[in-house]
Order: sequence, then C-alpha cells, then structure tokens
Amino acid sequence: MRKVKSARKLGRTASHRKATLANLSTQLLLYKRIETTEAKAKETRKYVEKIITKAKGGTVHAQRIIFKKIRDKAAIRELFEDIVGKVADRNGGYTRVIKLAPRYGDAAKMAVIELVDYHEAPESAPVKAKQDRSKRVRGSKKTQEGSEKAEVSASAGEAAAVTEEK
Repeated sequence: MRKVKSARKLGRTASHRKATLANLSTQLLLYKRIETTEAKAKETRKYVEKIITKAKGGTVHAQRIIFKKIRDKAAIRELFEDIVGKVADRNGGYTRVIKLAPRYGDAAKMAVIELVDYHEAPESAPVKAKQDRSKRVRGSKKTQEGSEKAEVSASAGEAAAVTEEK
C-alpha cells in the first residue's frame, strides 16, 4: 500500500532541497521576513520551527545540531541572542505565512513568511488632500476665474506685506 510522504519535493533533488531550505531559513533568521513561493514558505516554516524549538534548549549540543543545518554564524548568533529571548514563552507557532498575489510571469503562488514576534506595522503614509477636479482641467472657466482671483488676492497680500515692513 502506498504511504503518503509529508514533505514537498519542490522540484529538486534531496541535496538541492536541503540546501534551499537551509538558505531560506538563514535569510528568515537574518531578515525576519522573506518573500518566496507558497510551497517553499510552508516547507521553510516546518524547518525553522524545529530549529527555533531546538535553540530554546540553549545547550552546546543544540548549537552543534543547528550549526549542521544552518552554516551561517551571523544567523546562529541572531537566533541564540535575539530570537530565542523573544520566543521563550511561546510554545511553537514562531512563524506566519501570508499569501500574496500570484507572481507576474509564471503565475506562481507567492507568500511572505515572517517571524511572528517581529511583525512591525507599516508606517502609515501621509494622507494627501484631494485636489478639486476643476483645478486640474485645463482651459475651464472655473480655473481661469480662480487663477485671476488668486492673482488679485496674492498681489493684495504682497501690498499689505510691503506696507507693514515700512
């Protein structure tokens, strides 16, 4: 009877798949948020969750096991010094996968994977006041009248400023 395998192959050989997951995990630990395909994001989530859980032990043995999987010293330092401290009270669920629109070109399903405790709300952009549509239209009577009134009021304002200076 056929048994179902739990992992995705991602269209790669075993060694290439292992290297891909290690690289994605390294980038996630360093940058806290990466954009990739949905399948890779879901597989990376499994890989990273196990690494973070192992790192919470904090032993030298755990460091050696993790160093076998992730060969970047900066990522491991970030993991043990910063990430483990933030997720110490959390029992799993260290990452979040957010689905995005399909990629332009090949329509691949895209997703963002991020560490949950590092989610920062994007800064709100300043709200621009809507322009009056009549001011944007060239040659309309309203804009010509409005510009004449603006010129008159501007010249009156300049005259008042000149008299105040004297």
